[in-house]
Amino acid sequence: MEKSVIEKSMKPKQRSVQRLCCSVQNYDWGKIGPDSEVARLYASNSGSEIDPEKPYAEFWMGTHDSGPSFLIQKDANGMSMSLKEWISTNSNELLGHKVVQKWGSDLPFLFKVLSVRKALSIQAHPDKDLAKLLHKFMPSAYKDDNHKPEMALAITHFQALCGFITLEELKAVLDNVPEIVQVVGSEVANQVFDTTNEDGEDKVKSVLRLIFTQLMSATKEIVTTATTKLKNRLHMENQVRQLTEKEQLVLELERQYHDDIGVICAFFLNYVKLSPGEALYLGANEPHAYVFGDCVECMATSDNVVRAGLTPKHRDVKTLCSMLTYNQGCPEILKGVALNSYVTRYLPPFDEFEVDRCHLPQGESVEFPAVQGPSIFVVNFGEGIIYTSDFTGDINITQGEVLFVPAGTEIGITSASELHIYRAGVNSKSFKLP
Repeated sequence: MEKSVIEKSMKPKQRSVQRLCCSVQNYDWGKIGPDSEVARLYASNSGSEIDPEKPYAEFWMGTHDSGPSFLIQKDANGMSMSLKEWISTNSNELLGHKVVQKWGSDLPFLFKVLSVRKALSIQAHPDKDLAKLLHKFMPSAYKDDNHKPEMALAITHFQALCGFITLEELKAVLDNVPEIVQVVGSEVANQVFDTTNEDGEDKVKSVLRLIFTQLMSATKEIVTTATTKLKNRLHMENQVRQLTEKEQLVLELERQYHDDIGVICAFFLNYVKLSPGEALYLGANEPHAYVFGDCVECMATSDNVVRAGLTPKHRDVKTLCSMLTYNQGCPEILKGVALNSYVTRYLPPFDEFEVDRCHLPQGESVEFPAVQGPSIFVVNFGEGIIYTSDFTGDINITQGEVLFVPAGTEIGITSASELHIYRAGVNSKSFKLP
């Protein structure tokens, strides 16, 4: 009876654009108070005050239970309804039948804004098969059974560690960072030196897995001794030479996370710097850690993270070391594809999502054609007006506004000032597959 009342009350707005009230995560690594882009967005979105002493790390837009979004418009009983609940009342209309066929009656992506003050954990996300196992046997640590491919699109200059360096680069690291050899042992280090790319991909990956597992499994005592020696040596050498960017980063990581194996682990990973408007994507089982900056992030709807360093949270070193692909080389940097003068689209190799970046000068207009799946729009900066193909009246938008747009809805935007908007939607390439 209660469900039928809810469905009846929702019918007049089943296919209308909805304003959303979204969730914030105050993780310790977030930027503090008004310095945080997340804080500014959340304060505008929720009407709350920014706590100047509090970290604001992630702004979540979607249906995940760990940070759900709610419709600002109340139901017939004056109650707030979650986006997830509203979608479930008429998923074919709101998500589109192709999305429902493939992913069921829930939003297949989770949209976020991140403000990173200090490094996130050395981590990776499981594939679907591993996610199901982790959730089954450790549900308190792994809260859902989905995979979590993701993409980060830089709002500001953004830094990350991502993927393993090449074999030759690793040999140079072992030559120049004696503390690593002290941790893993000369026998393991020599196996790296004795391996060449001519030995084949499987052999290279096997050796990389061996040395990385040995490193990450080191005792706390060994790690403390090694990081202390490393810090002291780099400070001394800085008196007579310019430290490399990676060495400078390692010192900063050591300042943030004393005596942590993640500090040394950074030497094994590519140090990636994104300019605003550049993006990187991360598939399952790839090691990474965001280091600093603000970004828009989109992923499959999941919060599964396997961590092993640079974190006070639960560490699962054995799982992380066993799950990684051990692929080597720098990640692909996406520059996006221009759809028109104002909108750039970023298409990762994942079906669940794509992201559009719209920078609209004052007084200009742009259209987002109707698509076969749902979209979420977030206003990052400025103000303007949104009008839709099935909405009677204009929607005034300002910073922090978040809108859910049902499948099959055309959107037009006119800026009252310079306007920055990001859109997440289902990857358009997935609708072209047979």
